[in-house]
Amino acid sequence: MKRTIVEKLIDAPAEALQLGVDGSQKFVKTLPYNGKNPIRSAKNFWYLLGPGLTTGASDDDPSGIATYSQAGAQYGFGLIWLSVFTFPLMAIVQEMCARIGLVTGRGLAGNIRIHFPKSILYFSTLLLFAANSFNIGADIGAMAAAAQLLAPQIHTSLLVIGFTIVILLLQIFTPYVRYARYLKYLALVLLAYVVSAILSHPHWGTVLKYTVIPHITFSKDQLLLICAILGTTISPYLFFWQTSQEVEEEIAIGQTTIKQRMGTDAASVKKMRIDVWFGMFLSNLVMFFIIAACGSVLFSHGITNISTASQAAQALRPFAGNSTYFLFAAGVIGMGLLAIPVLAGSSSYAISEALGRRQGLNSKLKNASTFYGVIIISMLAGLGLNFIGLNPIKALIYSAVANGIVAPVVLTLILLLANNKRIMGEWVNGKYVKTVGWAVVVIMTIAGIAAISSI
Repeated sequence: MKRTIVEKLIDAPAEALQLGVDGSQKFVKTLPYNGKNPIRSAKNFWYLLGPGLTTGASDDDPSGIATYSQAGAQYGFGLIWLSVFTFPLMAIVQEMCARIGLVTGRGLAGNIRIHFPKSILYFSTLLLFAANSFNIGADIGAMAAAAQLLAPQIHTSLLVIGFTIVILLLQIFTPYVRYARYLKYLALVLLAYVVSAILSHPHWGTVLKYTVIPHITFSKDQLLLICAILGTTISPYLFFWQTSQEVEEEIAIGQTTIKQRMGTDAASVKKMRIDVWFGMFLSNLVMFFIIAACGSVLFSHGITNISTASQAAQALRPFAGNSTYFLFAAGVIGMGLLAIPVLAGSSSYAISEALGRRQGLNSKLKNASTFYGVIIISMLAGLGLNFIGLNPIKALIYSAVANGIVAPVVLTLILLLANNKRIMGEWVNGKYVKTVGWAVVVIMTIAGIAAISSI
């Protein structure tokens, strides 16, 4: 039977795995949940979370924050229902990706390379690299703009270069177990948006009404914004990152070969599902609160055109106060630190696996030169976009177009893999997941066509 680290976490929660900063691991005693110790129960639950949490949190990158802010500013609470609508779609897709990684012991690109024509893989990975590079550039610029709101005396160029260097150094020289822990705790930055929304004092009865009853005007601008939200929520870089991180978690506990990693068990799948669904829930919860804050404050004061997250923070300040302003700005920086490594890393996993090269954050720089080389090139490309005068909004449009082309293709391949009993065994997709999965393909195809037609 495949070695697992989660049986004790699920079936006997009196023990939890603790990873040391040096990569060591041990099970430590924790108190089982008995209904009387919620703090200990929350701690045990925290140990269960990993790739799903960081993947979901990274979806709320500065570009996504800007998109949700625009939705709230332009249409008030009118599009807040999307935070509920996209949650199960996003979670089901990411769960499929995670299950593929657990069962096969390979990343998504590695599986595509084995089971499909390489031309499809090369086409998809190149578009993914382009989309992620544009997104990285926009996110670095957004972080610098947000940092200037908090420290206006620092020049934008220094901030852009500084953030790029810090993120690169963390990715290349930080051991995986420590790096994964950093990403996990950075996900807590998302709570800043929950607090900022509460401080903006929206009318919660009205918010709830718009949450459960969809409001669509069918105007061109609103339909394009809906497609933008779908594109930034169900995005290809999340598919590749999720699958590869499940593999990285197994490598971190000593399962270094494909043979050791192949196959899974009920305990591992149960732990993964808790992790993934909670991560996607957190991601969509933050979308909900950002739209609520901007709809309550900006829309009601006639501020309907927000193009960046830093603009949203500035616009909120006169009406919602300094606390909301600082939390919103700080959240942009924190989420950039989380999301940009995921964007660069997903490109690197995809290209390295497509070429059959060694990859992974568990590897040293000298042993995985292609993998880290792609990360470096992605980061430098994103950095360069901030010095050639490319408008961040245009960067996001180009990113949306590339994602619009590649998302339906990759989603189709994910479904074909997860529906194949020969590949997935007992963990093959059921009828419900198949139906929802193909519905997502149709939805993302429509969103992709809309994104392409917008240029």
